[in-house]
Amino acid sequence: MILYSNAKINLGLNILERRQDNYHNISSIFYPLYNTYDILEIKPSDYFSLSISGTNLNLTKDNICKQAFLILKERYNIPNVKIHLHKMIPIGAGLGGGSSNGVCMLKGLNKLFNLNITKEKLYEYSLSLGADCPFFIDNTPKYVKGIGDKLSEINLDLSDYLIKIVDPNIYVSTVQAYKLVNPKKPVSEILKIIKKPINEWKDYLENDFEKPMFNLYPELLEYKNKFYEEGAIYSSMSGSGSVVFGIFKK
Repeated sequence: MILYSNAKINLGLNILERRQDNYHNISSIFYPLYNTYDILEIKPSDYFSLSISGTNLNLTKDNICKQAFLILKERYNIPNVKIHLHKMIPIGAGLGGGSSNGVCMLKGLNKLFNLNITKEKLYEYSLSLGADCPFFIDNTPKYVKGIGDKLSEINLDLSDYLIKIVDPNIYVSTVQAYKLVNPKKPVSEILKIIKKPINEWKDYLENDFEKPMFNLYPELLEYKNKFYEEGAIYSSMSGSGSVVFGIFKK
């Protein structure tokens, strides 16, 4: 079985408050990038194995695909599998590649072994892998709150636009990025902003990670400005970075 594990971008990201469990409540729009993906191959096997190719070959043996397998192995006693993950989504870039891999693995095993796991259970298992993993269950545009686990459907279609990304090859630790942000309530809520015409997003839609990340890595701001110079309608860093994207008219 061969699966395509796609990325996502954040359209705006507000860090609202730090919680007592040291997580942060956020507000954001997650939008899938179906044309930016990793490739995951799963085969039944007499023994478990995981191999990785492509970029970011320093991934550890505790890869999220293995974690996803162990979750279902424990609960459903599924056979061992041979996994090969070909990485093309950069790590530490704000594109959710790891989270996507984990959920893709859950969904793939569910189909491969006819487990008939409900969407609600997949959501539960995915949340144990990571806060933003549940987004990739439906893999459609979502308004996101909580720690990334509270998802609401939104009517947002950017298929008439071209989304370009630039990878500066800078690894950003999400944990460290959160330490640099002072949580605050935004002047205008993201859900209201996203309903404005797209040519107005530039003036209102903000990512709270940008300021500290741009201070650390000025080249990220340069990429954003270059997108605007090239005619982007909206440009931003995705998530905690470091990938910067631009939305253009086709």
